[in-house]
Amino acid sequence: MRISRHAILALVLTLAGAGLFTRLGVWQLRRLAERRAFNAHLDARLAATPSPVASLPADSAAGHYRRVTAVGTWDFERQVVLTARSRSGSPGVHVLTPLRLSRGATVMVNRGWVYSADAKTIDLTRWRERGDTATVTGYAETWWGSDTSTVPGGARAVRSLDSSAVAARVGAAILPYYVVQTSDSANSSTRPVRLGEPVLDDGSHRSYAIQWFSFALIAVVGGSLLVRQALHAPDGRG
Repeated sequence: MRISRHAILALVLTLAGAGLFTRLGVWQLRRLAERRAFNAHLDARLAATPSPVASLPADSAAGHYRRVTAVGTWDFERQVVLTARSRSGSPGVHVLTPLRLSRGATVMVNRGWVYSADAKTIDLTRWRERGDTATVTGYAETWWGSDTSTVPGGARAVRSLDSSAVAARVGAAILPYYVVQTSDSANSSTRPVRLGEPVLDDGSHRSYAIQWFSFALIAVVGGSLLVRQALHAPDGRG
């Protein structure tokens, strides 16, 4: 029996498609394993005994998500808001407050979320927690993004966590990390909603892997039908 060109083409396309989809599925499973290993590493950091934030290494990757403490004096006059931060579907901002440490360094503390109708402006004087000195417990986060623009309606706002933009608005050098505060406050009426621990999950890699393997199966079944049809076509008989 002579195999037609249509049958050969259908077979080649079937094998190529199934092979590609299978490789993509395996790639997603590999990414899932890498993410789980990374999450386990970060989870161990979050469970460790807190260390002073100023003692973290300069390498941001080495300090990311480490449990830290910071003792100092709040500088409420130089607070900055991070705009467009939603919570449970409500618009708001994050409040970033400078904390001046005993050795003169300044660390920014993300004290949490505050409702804002336009997601960019709030009355910062309302969110001054009781007492000028504080002991903050939380985890270290790295700066991200680039913000060279100004936010309409307020010079003390940024659109992304760009350390240069934040430092310019604070008017002082800041540490290469900022602290996400998870410790509570005695005066809940004047504190933002704490952000809590970061969510370390598997992401979508498993579902993507299942999706690609399903495509591979569909390619095999569909391709087999095409090959069979081509073999039984009039020009495919010997």
